[in-house]
Amino acid sequence: MGNKATKLLIRFSDWSNRHLSHQQFLMILSAIIGFTAGLGAVVIKNLTHFIQRLLEGNLIINYHHAFYFIFPLIGLSLTLLVIKVVLKKKIGHGIPSTLYAISRRKGIMRSFQMYASIITAPLTVGFGGSVGLEGPTVATGASLGSNISRFFKMNQSSRTLLIGCAAAGAMSSIFKAPIAAIIFAIEVFSLDLTLISMVPLLIASVSAILTSYFFFGSDIILPVDLQDNFTISEVPFYIILGVLAAGCSMYFTSIYFKIGDAFKKIDSLFYRLLIGGLGLGILIYLIPPLYGEGYNVINNLLAEDYLEALGTNFFNDYLDNIWIVIILLAGLVIFKILATSLTFGAGGVGGIFAPVLFMGSAMGHCFALIVNNLGILKNPISVSSFTMVGMAGLMAGVLHAPLTAIFLIAELTGGYELFVPLMITAAISYMITNQFQPHSVYTMELAKRGDLLTHNKDQAVLTLLNIQQIIEKNFVTLNIDMNLGDVIHEGVIKSSRNLFPVIDENRKFLGIILLDDIRPIMFDQKMYEEVKVSDIMQRAPEIIDLRKDRPKDIMTKFQETNAWNLPVVDDEKYVGFISKSKLLTAYRQKLIEVTV
Repeated sequence: MGNKATKLLIRFSDWSNRHLSHQQFLMILSAIIGFTAGLGAVVIKNLTHFIQRLLEGNLIINYHHAFYFIFPLIGLSLTLLVIKVVLKKKIGHGIPSTLYAISRRKGIMRSFQMYASIITAPLTVGFGGSVGLEGPTVATGASLGSNISRFFKMNQSSRTLLIGCAAAGAMSSIFKAPIAAIIFAIEVFSLDLTLISMVPLLIASVSAILTSYFFFGSDIILPVDLQDNFTISEVPFYIILGVLAAGCSMYFTSIYFKIGDAFKKIDSLFYRLLIGGLGLGILIYLIPPLYGEGYNVINNLLAEDYLEALGTNFFNDYLDNIWIVIILLAGLVIFKILATSLTFGAGGVGGIFAPVLFMGSAMGHCFALIVNNLGILKNPISVSSFTMVGMAGLMAGVLHAPLTAIFLIAELTGGYELFVPLMITAAISYMITNQFQPHSVYTMELAKRGDLLTHNKDQAVLTLLNIQQIIEKNFVTLNIDMNLGDVIHEGVIKSSRNLFPVIDENRKFLGIILLDDIRPIMFDQKMYEEVKVSDIMQRAPEIIDLRKDRPKDIMTKFQETNAWNLPVVDDEKYVGFISKSKLLTAYRQKLIEVTV
């Protein structure tokens, strides 16, 4: 059956090459990828809900706290078991791993990524891991898009666009927000906003949302029915909410990376699982709303049903006191990112999109309750509106995606009543956060390594350059112990170059000798024994370190030194030279590739 399907696809590819233009075929593929991404979202969501329904039987009702404590550890153990025994491959975080594939692997994603998250993410989240399903869904769709485009021999720029189509399809299917999904793909994956890219993204987004409607009907993940209209008197409070969202965004990102770095220092996977799983279990035991994705908590907050939203806890008898509710909501804001980070640290597979929405909704709701109960206003502000806008504020700050935040919440609310407050809060949150944390949670580690693609075309092309391919290794090396006679016979006579790298017995790079430097004495045989390499050697104007320097750094070194050739080292050992002409030629070729 598999061979027949492959032969059919090959025949379709041959037919398309003869009868369709590249753009027409790209649109067909975008529809297919949108459908497969939507289908991936359906499968991941249904598997997760199936596991949750199995666990929410009589056991969890009768022994509530005990099973809230143990389920996450069981789920994380099963996830680790699948990764180590079944997949036998490392699964990276969904969106960062996709961004890395675009920047460093020419948009090529390994085939196991098409199904890895479908197996592991439902185990993590279904058993109560405090993460979301959006990242794994996007990674699944992106891998499908990458492998489909590879099968049909698409070039790198088309492959990147189709990965973006898969991301848009995944988000469109999950939230039933097709416009926000397109903007998400453009903002997060740094796609060029042109008519050539917009049409495939639109097709993929529509294809995915139709798939979602077919399987889920009209049900949406965050059903919202806003009752309150926006009034100009609320503007100062939306400004304050934007500042608060920026502070919470920086807290979110800081805690996320600090806990992640702490777990990386633990070599044993078993100890990571034990520490993270037990820590998460204790948190969920004390704060049940941290269990799982948390969309039910958001919906209950929007309905102002605090008994359902805050779950069974030690303060149930005091929920009629609004200040107890406020304190508990503030606790959700503080501890959600701890639960999320522990889930990842223990080896769980998931995303941060849902935790960001969860934390933002609790923050906005808490802020509105504080303002309304301080007794400073004659007319209370809208709690539900601030809950929704709070989500947008945190998305703008943590994900550095203000446009996605604005349009997603606008689409979820079924209109543009909140458009102005969304713009105010999202813009303020993004601007403040960007000043202190110039990269999002998705991109921070990639940016540190120089592997991040951005909308800056020059920076994007430099990031995509493969430096290894432009290193020239046909230079004759000279040993530091040689004399001038050796330089003439072993170097000048055998080389067509006018530049010679000097190394020691361990190939450590020491300096260079230029032909111009020895030309005045190279014919004086009396000096062949007297003059040593160390006498005529000079320092290189700059050295390119393969372990530290990225293409942007290399280009800067050429600009600052005006050198035509610079030596390349790896762990201080000589590798070869990079010439300015070869670097610029590679840059031009890559620019053509990514813009075609």
